[in-house]
Amino acid sequence: MVPPTAVAEANAVATKDPVKDTILTPRFYTTDFDAMAAMDLRPNEAELEAICEEFRKDYNRHHFVRNDDFDGAADKLDPETRRVFVEFLEQSCTSEFSGFLLYKELSRRIKQQNPLLAECFAHMARDEARHAGFLNKAMSDFGMQLDLGFLTANKDYTFFQPKFIFYATYLSEKIGYWRYIAIYRHLEKNPESKIFPIFNYFENWCQDENRHGDFFDALMKSQPDTVRGPIAKLWCRFFLLAVFATMYVRDVARKEFYEALGLDARTYDKMVIEKTNETTARVFPVVLDVNNPKFWTRLERLVENNAALEAADRSSSPAPLKLLKKLPRWISNGAEMANLFLMSPIDSAKFQPAVR
Repeated sequence: MVPPTAVAEANAVATKDPVKDTILTPRFYTTDFDAMAAMDLRPNEAELEAICEEFRKDYNRHHFVRNDDFDGAADKLDPETRRVFVEFLEQSCTSEFSGFLLYKELSRRIKQQNPLLAECFAHMARDEARHAGFLNKAMSDFGMQLDLGFLTANKDYTFFQPKFIFYATYLSEKIGYWRYIAIYRHLEKNPESKIFPIFNYFENWCQDENRHGDFFDALMKSQPDTVRGPIAKLWCRFFLLAVFATMYVRDVARKEFYEALGLDARTYDKMVIEKTNETTARVFPVVLDVNNPKFWTRLERLVENNAALEAADRSSSPAPLKLLKKLPRWISNGAEMANLFLMSPIDSAKFQPAVR
């Protein structure tokens, strides 16, 4: 028999409707499973096996256990901080769950043909599921949770070729590491800004992200065409720019969350982008010139355009008038992204000769 208190708690948690998909919301991905299964790992098999052994140890299997610090913590937040924090939890949970679905399906579909690769993906799926569950449980402290089963069945899935999956997930994992460790270190020095106990878990949490990124680093090195040649350089630049621009525009638009932690969104993102760019030079043949002032000026124009687009969406103007207001901003965004992409990149061998 289910205890009455458990029933009351379940009834108190509402299922939150997922946010509307935009260019800034987390995506769900699928890929060519046959091509993944057929990959020859021999060019870097020893490193991949070593990383898989790290995954097997599961260093964080006892880490994501809630304690008494969570009791009543949600009630201490003012309404605006609650709103932006729940938004952060939802975006983070959706992103982690997206990774779980992709890695789990990969591990299942390629198990017979490529057992080492399948095992690595299975371990990463375990980690991502743990993260998503922990975030979703934190949302329940605020009286709501995401219906992850509904998301699985109803989210649109974006198809990426395997090499694009490598670029996107590598950057996602590495940028996740720098995001989490930067917040953890800041709150370690400024404990008065720790608005919720979930941040106590970020130091170990980000190590999962780092190991996942190292796996994709090793996987790309086992498939040399992904990181060699002029075409690979173009794709690396594209994905670096897409990830950096998306994060910057999203975070500045949601700067209230970072302010609640005592952080400036622009300063925080600048540090994260610079660190991720530096890390990426270990595997990508080129990186972006993020020390060029024009890089940040153009990102700021994207921020301005995004704010104008959101204002147009919120307005009560007729649809045709909204479209007329938004069209110049879309054109401007396209021009700014093109200018950013055409900026001269930095050769990674010159950027980080000590590690190449």
